[in-house]
Amino acid sequence: MNGTNVSSVILERLAGELSELTPEARKAATYVLENPRDVGVSTVREIAEAARVKPNTVVRMARQVGFDGYEDFREPFREAIRRGAADFPERARWLQDIRKSGALGGLYADMVQGALRNVEDTFAGITADDLSTAAQTIWKSRNVFTLGVGVNNSNARNFTYLASTGMVQFHAIPRPGSTPIDDLAWADGRDVLIAITCKPYRREVVEAVEIAKEQGMSIIGLSDSPASPIIRAADHGFVVSAETPQFFPSSVSTIALLETLLSFVIAVASDEVVTRVETFHRRRHQLGIYDGDPE
Repeated sequence: MNGTNVSSVILERLAGELSELTPEARKAATYVLENPRDVGVSTVREIAEAARVKPNTVVRMARQVGFDGYEDFREPFREAIRRGAADFPERARWLQDIRKSGALGGLYADMVQGALRNVEDTFAGITADDLSTAAQTIWKSRNVFTLGVGVNNSNARNFTYLASTGMVQFHAIPRPGSTPIDDLAWADGRDVLIAITCKPYRREVVEAVEIAKEQGMSIIGLSDSPASPIIRAADHGFVVSAETPQFFPSSVSTIALLETLLSFVIAVASDEVVTRVETFHRRRHQLGIYDGDPE
């Protein structure tokens, strides 16, 4: 099956029905079995042309194995591509297929393609060792200050909120009514600053990194260029891709990287963190914050 992992049950069913199909339908089925990745990114006409049969033959083949028609048959293969069970060429063809779907198809395809590319480009330049080293620095610290302004303020606060379910030394800055430099006034070499900014770089973030460096803090920088002032000043710098077809920068890769970094922190942390997280959520259930019983 060319190494594919799309819907093996459907392919096995199709193989089992092969001898029951008409000669023409068997040609279509054989093509699908040998080229399963093509199904998710091809129209019924394209599959028919590739298999050298008529489109109606492909539809009959799909119905023979229990589907209403070709679109119903194709959906599990499309879903596999959405979940990443395909290489770049297949995903590119899927996006082109979306583009043809209507007036907003092009915008939808551009946004999806941008999000996928941003995440892949970001993680292509980062190793597990890079993340592990940064995570160790975070775990061994006294306090962790996560700084983001503008759109990155919510990203910083989301990271801090998730971390607070099991750890107490995380602080999102600037605090209401404060400035980043004020919030870092008493920080020193025992503390870590995670700073986030992309072009155009926010002055208050760059200045806070400079002050934190002077105070001996460890700096973890997330920005969109190796030339970014906070990346150049960082002890652990991570370049994120923030390209988008729209005027606003994309936060997809920033959020994905922060979530991954936090997972590494938990992985290198002591066993008590797991107990803390369990206690945190059990207490929320007891207080009626969650709907339903604890799982």
